Amino acid sequence: MLQVYLVRHGETEWNAARRIQGQSDSPLTEKGVFQAQQVAERVRNEGITHVIASDLGRTKRTAEIIADACGCEVITDPRLRELHMGVLETRHLDGLTPQEETWRKQMVDGTPEGRIPQGETMNELASRMRQALGDCLNLPEGSKPLLVSHGIALGCLISTILGLPPYAERRLRLRNCSISRVDHQQSAWLASGWIVETAGDIAHLDQPALDELQR
Repeated sequence: MLQVYLVRHGETEWNAARRIQGQSDSPLTEKGVFQAQQVAERVRNEGITHVIASDLGRTKRTAEIIADACGCEVITDPRLRELHMGVLETRHLDGLTPQEETWRKQMVDGTPEGRIPQGETMNELASRMRQALGDCLNLPEGSKPLLVSHGIALGCLISTILGLPPYAERRLRLRNCSISRVDHQQSAWLASGWIVETAGDIAHLDQPALDELQR
């Protein structure tokens, strides 16, 4: 059985300011760094062998803190990037026009071919995230990888493992520096292949974690 840990990056300046990030970037806040340190302490003794992160700055910084505790190097993989949110990237959530809010909501409300202009569909996001996860099966026997990615990206990945379409209504909350785990296994009582062991665990965080869409 292969166990893969999935971690969302720590809180960023734009999370706190309610700005849309997508594949644009902003640095971790002081709280975000502390959250990453708490993840590191949580997984320090879990036998993590590989730390693989989106190549965006907020995920790389989160991954560096975790990798240092686990004695690993950080490997970057652009397939683990957040959903590209097109013309809405860098915008404040509270300043969107009604048309722009309609585009944004299509990414979370179950619209099958929803796409923000110049951005990605959820189907495109799911394809690259599943490829990145699938490549973990090619790691040496006995590996236990940890992937650092983003909220929408990880939510989409976990949802598809559960059998939902990539564009399904977004109902899985993955807060900053939450930990999820998926396993690739064979079981008499579960479907073969990838299964979800845990999702969105924040027991290691000692402060309420920010959810940028919750106000």
